[in-house]
Amino acid sequence: MAIIDSGKVKTGVFSQGRALITDRTLRTDRWWVQPLITFAVLIAFVIYATFRAFENKHYFAEPLISPFYSPCLSTICVEGAAHFGTPIGSVTLFGLLISPALFILIFPLGFRLTCYYYRKAYYRSFWMSPPACAVAEPHKKYTGETRAPLILQNGHRWFFYAGLVFNVILTYDAIITFKNEEGQWGHMSVGTLVLLLNAALLWLYSASCHTCRHTIGGRLKNFSKHPIRYKAWGIVSTLNHY
Repeated sequence: MAIIDSGKVKTGVFSQGRALITDRTLRTDRWWVQPLITFAVLIAFVIYATFRAFENKHYFAEPLISPFYSPCLSTICVEGAAHFGTPIGSVTLFGLLISPALFILIFPLGFRLTCYYYRKAYYRSFWMSPPACAVAEPHKKYTGETRAPLILQNGHRWFFYAGLVFNVILTYDAIITFKNEEGQWGHMSVGTLVLLLNAALLWLYSASCHTCRHTIGGRLKNFSKHPIRYKAWGIVSTLNHY
């Protein structure tokens, strides 16, 4: 809803019907703590992930491979790291070799950036839109996800499908860590536990996704005619709460 005042369009907390309160919020608790913590954690992860992606070192120790570099598809991958071949070859930019991680991270990164949960997290902590419930946002107008770059959020479903492919690959990476450096089965290390936990959490994250829930039970007018899909939808709906 919006009103015209002195030639300007007022929207959001300034729209017609909202109480005229000079204070930004009447909340007395420390509402800013959660978005501040989220901001700090996400910034720290972005810095770490960017460094690791561009570093192009220390990502493979037979049979362990970092999830940041899997699948490693470039000819500059260290020996033994390219489990699925090297279809991309080596690519240079401004005379520098591009790290193999940069060819694949767009897919898991896109899945997380367009995720409904992460949208809420960075909308609140970075854009303050809004920073918290019952707290006025600083923006004077609201366009939603109707124009660039936020219109790209609609690609979440396709990133979800790509994410499933990566889940399979990372699960494979975890399984082969039960081998030793000579390829013999029946061995494991701390890295095995880390990669197993990583794969399990990724599957739970994907299964709890809103897109997964809609894919399984969406577009059904009568659940009783589709008992298997309804059961699966119920399980995913339970995961969706977490």
